[in-house]
Amino acid sequence: MDFALASEPAGPAGPEPVPGTGDGELYLRRSVRTAAKLLVVGHFAVGKTTFVGSLSEIRPLRTEETMTQAGAGVDDLAGTEGKTTTTVAMDFGRLTLSDSLVLYLFGAPGQQRFTRLWQDMTQGALGALVLADTRRLEQSFDVMGLLEELGLPYGVAVNHFDGAPVHPEEEIREALDLLPETPLVTCDARDRVSSTRALIALVEYLQRRTARENA
Repeated sequence: MDFALASEPAGPAGPEPVPGTGDGELYLRRSVRTAAKLLVVGHFAVGKTTFVGSLSEIRPLRTEETMTQAGAGVDDLAGTEGKTTTTVAMDFGRLTLSDSLVLYLFGAPGQQRFTRLWQDMTQGALGALVLADTRRLEQSFDVMGLLEELGLPYGVAVNHFDGAPVHPEEEIREALDLLPETPLVTCDARDRVSSTRALIALVEYLQRRTARENA
């Protein structure tokens, strides 16, 4: 997996602390020179926090708050009745890919009232991975529409939920009205290997886009 499309400097050559951790893994390697940024997005309660947490090599930074009765009429809890917290700003994780390259993952809150945060979060991002749930595919449209408005390329990963209906890829692609080149994969956000494969699919797509544009 080649992340040569990353181009942003990672900062000073020395160790760089990352908030939200308290162990010896919170520092970047001295050799890191380049950073890549990807977003993990999706509608409410689709598994973004879990996805970032399964991949991050550091204890991820999370901004979750307990859900209250005041949000009952705003956030659709259908199919997620056991959910008690929600992200109110972002999730942040880090993944060192080589001695010189680090990947930063930013999870964006899914509710529409937080869409103003997206404009800042998309700055410098190479692309986004949209998590989707087959029980609520229609809720992905607003998320994908916003990414298209912002001009950020994306791929889609259908997150596995116990008891959720399983559909052929072509039916999901048609339901989401995806372009033929838009990557569509399935994953289990709880599983590091599965999440890594979804991330690889996105990066390979971004590399192909970059190669076409450079050509």
